[in-house]
Amino acid sequence: MKHIVITGGAGFIGSHVVRLFVTKYPDYRIINLDALTYAGNLENLADIEKYPNYFFEKANILDIAALENIFEKHRITDVIHLAAESHVDRSIVSPLDFVYTNVIGTVNLLNVARKHWAQDLSKHLFYHVSTDEVYGALGNTGLFTESTPYHPNSPYSASKASSDHFVRAYAETYDMQTVISNCSNNYGPYHFPEKLIPLFINNIIQKKSLPVYGDGLYTRDWLYVKDHASAIDLVFHKGKPDETYNIGGFNEWKNIDLIKLMCSLMDEKLGRAPGENEKLITYVKDRPGHDRRYAIDASKINTELGWKPSATFEEGLSETIDWYLQNTEWLQHVTSGAYQNYYTSMYSNR
Repeated sequence: MKHIVITGGAGFIGSHVVRLFVTKYPDYRIINLDALTYAGNLENLADIEKYPNYFFEKANILDIAALENIFEKHRITDVIHLAAESHVDRSIVSPLDFVYTNVIGTVNLLNVARKHWAQDLSKHLFYHVSTDEVYGALGNTGLFTESTPYHPNSPYSASKASSDHFVRAYAETYDMQTVISNCSNNYGPYHFPEKLIPLFINNIIQKKSLPVYGDGLYTRDWLYVKDHASAIDLVFHKGKPDETYNIGGFNEWKNIDLIKLMCSLMDEKLGRAPGENEKLITYVKDRPGHDRRYAIDASKINTELGWKPSATFEEGLSETIDWYLQNTEWLQHVTSGAYQNYYTSMYSNR
């Protein structure tokens, strides 16, 4: 039986991965390790919290003693590591938080895993989930591949690049079985409203301004979170050790075009006049180090593991908007208190 610890399992992507593994693999023991910071929310997993193969451990990956206890208590056989500080804007304000969690936290996990698996490292897997932002920015053409040189441009992406390097170094130095995946921008249900899509859904509901950085022409590849979870499942079970897999949606959108599509969809869903939500668009001062374009070549995971996105962007976006409209209580809970102070500090002075 596999005893898998999924770090960051109460967060956006992590909760979808936990749900998938708990429901798909009843013979696995799934341990959700999360510090429950602002973006971690156990309400994300209320539907599975009573499953007999699901366990929650509140802990911070900076706490080595807690990690040791969890590995021993649950006899951990494998790690899927998603816990991370992940918002670029926050990394610009407080870079050290990202160094501690993303770099030192990852090394702590590697050290504890190596110690507990020392008898036979070949029987265990350390799966590290990373981001396409480690590659830097693209021009108007081209795609990130698994061999693209790293060129991080923000404290966030630099911290993730560093953690990727440590995972590779432990594979090389200590013969740990590791795998890394680098994904594009995720969207979907349970996303804390600091990133573009959930932030703007929330603002449109409340008829608040939609703060668009710079000229709005920044381009991203968007990946539906449920498709990302299915890709993680495949990489964990069928990926080759010590390999990297890029996971993307084959789905590039300029920010302003995406925002206008959201406005149009929500005009219809909220019964507002066509074009009403688009009037909320407000251009704000650009953020420092803003990468112009990301786009992932996901042909390797498609060819080797047979993965491809299941939903078109329009389908996934429509389903995502519907989820937020149907879960206003969840949205109110996560946007109360400290969120209001954060929102004011990030956007009111731009």
